[in-house]
Amino acid sequence: MSLYKHLAVAALLGTGVSAALADTLQLKDTAAVTGKILEEKTDAYIVDLGYTVLVIPRSAVTSIVKSGPAAAATAIVPSALGQFYASTTKTSAARDVSSLVKQIGEAVVQVKTPEGLGSGFFLNEDGYLITNFHVIEGETEISVEVYQQKDGQLDRETYKQVKIIAINKFHDLALLHIEDKNAPKFKPVTLGNSDALNVGDGVFAIGSPLGLERTVTQGILSTKTRQLEGELYLQTSTQINPGNSGGPLFNLAGEVVGVTNMKITFGEGLGFAIPVELVKSFLDHRDAFAYSTDNPNNPFRYLEPPSRTKAKAPEAK
Repeated sequence: MSLYKHLAVAALLGTGVSAALADTLQLKDTAAVTGKILEEKTDAYIVDLGYTVLVIPRSAVTSIVKSGPAAAATAIVPSALGQFYASTTKTSAARDVSSLVKQIGEAVVQVKTPEGLGSGFFLNEDGYLITNFHVIEGETEISVEVYQQKDGQLDRETYKQVKIIAINKFHDLALLHIEDKNAPKFKPVTLGNSDALNVGDGVFAIGSPLGLERTVTQGILSTKTRQLEGELYLQTSTQINPGNSGGPLFNLAGEVVGVTNMKITFGEGLGFAIPVELVKSFLDHRDAFAYSTDNPNNPFRYLEPPSRTKAKAPEAK
């Protein structure tokens, strides 16, 4: 029996930790450990099983489901820097948009290039953010404007050391990272569950339509499965305009359910967003879409075919 399975058995036998308050750490070999996370170190998790404490390496953990008595369970995908992104497994209770904007507005940013601008949002406090591929397509000079609460007011800061980490032009997604030395910890969003949405549910967007930064628009989910050019999109009556591209579409719990990326220009209230499930897949497999400076518009790197073995010339006798 592997170490992970031993840990899983030990976790199942534990009775000292309430199931309602327990965290579940999913391990690489499909086993899991259930207990209370006491401490999260850079290389390991300290987990209380109720009768003993385990030290579990971060490298052995594929995901974490955190739960509490008054909150929805939250899955957290680890990375070498800590938590790469947080996502909910169950939609939380709806709240009013005004209070949600105050809570999560700092996580939404403006992405600028010499050719234009779009929006984006932070996945974690280490400065990793999502935007649309078409916002940064063909660009290497990228800056990000961040708005942070200071003394009750929003303070604008521009970061110019922005690196492209991964791109998927087929799903119109890009992963960026702010690498300025003076960058603080940023406020991230929580990724929701677009599959749990129902037609008619309220949604809202935060972005910079036509350069008007920090604009909030609200609407409903018009359909979950609008097919355009072979891809399925969320269709919403929320007003989406150029500049909103790459910004988050939230449900009324303040969770990201989509990434806004286009609208029908000759109509009103016909906006579209990439479902957040595609965003999670892109992030979970980001190494496969790693950005290559050799071909900045293509997330794939093609290998040269093996050369044919040349037949040896017969030796002279």
